Amino acid sequence: MKTNVKIAVTQGDPAGIGPELAVRCAHHFADRAEVTLFGSPSILKEANMRFGKGAPICVCATDDLPFDARLVGHDSAVCGRSALRAIEGATQSVLAGTHNAIVTAPASKHAVNLAGIPFQGHTEFIAKLCNTEKFAMMQSDTHGLRVVFVTTHIPVSKISESLTCERICDVIRMLDVTIRSENIKCPKIAVCALNPHAGENGDMGDEESRLIRPAIECARALGICVDGPMVPDIIFMESQRTKYDGIVSMYHDQGHIPFKMLAFECGVNSTLGLPMIRTSPDHGVAYDIAWQGKAHTGSMFAAMETAIRRAQKVTL
Repeated sequence: MKTNVKIAVTQGDPAGIGPELAVRCAHHFADRAEVTLFGSPSILKEANMRFGKGAPICVCATDDLPFDARLVGHDSAVCGRSALRAIEGATQSVLAGTHNAIVTAPASKHAVNLAGIPFQGHTEFIAKLCNTEKFAMMQSDTHGLRVVFVTTHIPVSKISESLTCERICDVIRMLDVTIRSENIKCPKIAVCALNPHAGENGDMGDEESRLIRPAIECARALGICVDGPMVPDIIFMESQRTKYDGIVSMYHDQGHIPFKMLAFECGVNSTLGLPMIRTSPDHGVAYDIAWQGKAHTGSMFAAMETAIRRAQKVTL
């Protein structure tokens, strides 16, 4: 049954699978929500003719980039700029109250940077538009797996220097709040170590004793049920991860690799701490299959489903 929920969906990178996924979402969820696609009308019209059978869609123009088959499958400044404008337009619409949530199709970080615009990713860019300083990326699926990240799109060489006790505690707290909003009254959270063997009592690094354990104690003082630092190569095993409602990962690949092995086709990326609902699929632009009708919709549809469900709770 259709609700009064209004979802803003970005086109993603025009050279990738984003336009196809956006159009398919608009049609698949037409009976559940009012869906508006943000991006280039030319790009979205072409995608709709190919993948939406030409049925009507609602488009909010954020630029006028024409469809050019020569751009498909490659990073380019023009596509990066177009993708970024769609994100900005959709975000501003949600902040203004015109839409209830934003779902972002995959965009290329490199393409945006080619346009001369520093871009770490959707998470950081949208948080900046929202003037939000404390935020975190979370990956989740429909089976209760939730992974939140202390650091995200930074070089591995800068991970250790980016960790602070305050940041780790803040991420634990944001995860706890998010899980409780899903009607789990007493969440149990596991926190990953940074180093192999959780530092091996300091022989392989001191971040566990210097930063992570104090952050865990800080979270416990707030009434949060949290364990750690957990050995990273063990916590994602089924016998261990199922004991917890959420896992805190110290860096991008520590959590993304196991998560995508477990839930790639149904994973949802959310940004915690924002004054708005934002979700996305947990994969990239897939240039190799762009505009071929081969894109798997599972993760994008899961992101839409999650956005609609959360928006319904807010608007009720």
